[in-house]
Amino acid sequence: MPWDPDQYLKFKEQRFAPFADLCAFITKRDHLSVIDLGCGTGELTRRMADSLTASSVIGIDSSERMLEQTAAFATDGLSFSRRAVEEVNGSWDLVISNAVMQWVDDHNSLIPHLVSLVKPGGQLLVQVPSNEQNPSHASIRDIAAEEPFCSALNGWVRISPVLEIDAYAALLNRAGVGDIIAVEKIYCHQLPDADAVAEWTRGTTLIPYLERLSPELQERFLTRYRDRLRTYWPTGPVFYTFRRTFFGGIRSGKPCR
Repeated sequence: MPWDPDQYLKFKEQRFAPFADLCAFITKRDHLSVIDLGCGTGELTRRMADSLTASSVIGIDSSERMLEQTAAFATDGLSFSRRAVEEVNGSWDLVISNAVMQWVDDHNSLIPHLVSLVKPGGQLLVQVPSNEQNPSHASIRDIAAEEPFCSALNGWVRISPVLEIDAYAALLNRAGVGDIIAVEKIYCHQLPDADAVAEWTRGTTLIPYLERLSPELQERFLTRYRDRLRTYWPTGPVFYTFRRTFFGGIRSGKPCR
């Protein structure tokens, strides 16, 4: 089950807001070399590129379906290519990533790798969802542990690799990053009802579960999931809170001890 741009963008306004907040941390100067790790459809990468004077920007993503949308946003200074985050090498003035690193395991190793992509004096900026304890996410894991889904999934449940915020600050410091940013923000969304919450997670968190199930079990999983969400939000509208973690800084040199 590949990423579906249409499903993902059903909540476009809400999903795009954290990227604007992430970009607000950019230390802007002319002629930056920039890589956006996990550019998706490219629309947000284009917005960022347009705000950076005379800079060279590349967006990478592992989803072919997402990248099919990027042609509309490419310019002379902005290009896109298909690569996984783990395969990226090179060095840039700005390495930025929005809502992607939660899909990459072992953040204790990942963060030093990301820092290694930043030129001395350059900047790393990352945003990851950190909403795993919300009923919208916890319910998915609970249902995956129930039958018949547990057997169909061979007991598989995805455990998020996202760390606590202070761990990112410590990892950045050890990797030689200064002027460290490590903040969390709760985004408050008003959704029509519990079924809309299911539609939200169907565009992201549910994908690795549904792709491992047969079409018949996919529908049964979704039915049980919607029923579970209605026990938390029996009537609409739903006040849906979503926690996100921002971290980064300037690659400067020696860590503090």
